[in-house]
Amino acid sequence: MALLALGGLAAGLTLTACSTAQYKSVSQIFVATRGTSDVAEMNQGSAFSQARVQSYADIIASPRVTAPVVKQLGLDTSARALADRVQATARLNTVLIDITVTDTDPERAALIANAVAAEAGLLIVDLETPPGQGAAPVHIGITRSGVPATDPVSPKPLLNAGAGLLGGLLTGIAFALLRHTLDTTLRTGEEIGETAGIAVLGSVPFDKAAVAAPLAIGDQALSARAEAFRLVRTNLQFAQVDHRPHVIIVTSSLPGEGKTNTAANLALSLAQAGHTTCLIDADLRNPCVAKTFGLVQSAGLTSVLIGAATVSDVLQWAGDDTLAVLTSGPIPPNPAEILASQRMSQVLRDVATAFDVVIVDTAPLLPVADTLGLAPLTDAAILVVRAGKTPADQVRAAADGLRAVGAHILGGVLSMTDPQQQRTYGYGYGFEHVDAAKRAADATAPRPRPVRSEADAGAMGTGVGA
Repeated sequence: MALLALGGLAAGLTLTACSTAQYKSVSQIFVATRGTSDVAEMNQGSAFSQARVQSYADIIASPRVTAPVVKQLGLDTSARALADRVQATARLNTVLIDITVTDTDPERAALIANAVAAEAGLLIVDLETPPGQGAAPVHIGITRSGVPATDPVSPKPLLNAGAGLLGGLLTGIAFALLRHTLDTTLRTGEEIGETAGIAVLGSVPFDKAAVAAPLAIGDQALSARAEAFRLVRTNLQFAQVDHRPHVIIVTSSLPGEGKTNTAANLALSLAQAGHTTCLIDADLRNPCVAKTFGLVQSAGLTSVLIGAATVSDVLQWAGDDTLAVLTSGPIPPNPAEILASQRMSQVLRDVATAFDVVIVDTAPLLPVADTLGLAPLTDAAILVVRAGKTPADQVRAAADGLRAVGAHILGGVLSMTDPQQQRTYGYGYGFEHVDAAKRAADATAPRPRPVRSEADAGAMGTGVGA
């Protein structure tokens, strides 16, 4: 809106700078009847003059008057063009006619005004003279001569600037209202709740540094984004107190909403808090977890599903060896079928026995059916929504799709929000008061790998395809 207002102001100033200055000069004539000493005749003459002055005004602003003026003054214009610059106005209930001439030269404007007044008097007298008679019933006198103007009547810089500024503001307001009316994207947790009927576990602010450093660790451990993921972690712990989920899928309605970033950082945050955590990349269309952590992708989940390896063979470690990661492995030709298989169900059960929490990054819901086949094999789902980008109907369709296959939606995460409008949803009020040093220690302190029983290790080594 500010840009449009400035644009309007600039347009007004530009119009002023590009406009040619115009000057006005005004002369005035008086219409009177021929002299008489009779009062009644004088009254009749005055009424006659008043009745005629409007007609005279129309005649004055016509080529019949301006043609002789053009010739007399040697003007480089036509009689019609000059007539368009002449305005004759009869004053109400008087016998006075004001003749206004506009020109780019103040001296020339005065000359034309005076010449038009003189020529108008001659023409009116000539028109009012009856054929064969020597005198006209009216007399035309010049009561005011035109003088050169000192200031132009246009352009008016202040008026143009004010009009441009006002026009820009009104355009900005109209544009903002139109955009608000047409914009169906979701920007707040309240809108997500109203649209999809799900709670919001947290909102993650947009951070330019996330493009080069997607993981909120190291230098980013004390950033607002890292704090937001810790808040999501805390809210997740409160989401299901009686039936805490162990295997949680993280998905979105469309690509590009930040689901992989959310899954990776949520898994890291859980591991840093002391929960034994495994992150599985089950987005077999566009796997990104290995790239995010700098791990090997060539062997992973699909290797286990086809019996080429065991989970313990391909499990990798990240986050200072606090987070176990099972990358996607080779991309199969049939992702939807392989993710909905009994083998996949067995892998999830085996991993869940060895870890407190299993976070599964999955494909977007609406473009492909992969996640809808995988969701019933897990305990719960988190839906990531990109603020100001994801349309409401897409979020609603994604949530309805998860419910249709019996998936329990723990809540949503609003990603890439405006940092200036960052708001806190749900639980986790205490984070704002935690000492910075303690937060740094919690975020960056290395933790030992999870200790599993021999039975758990054996389950992971033999659960699928061993």
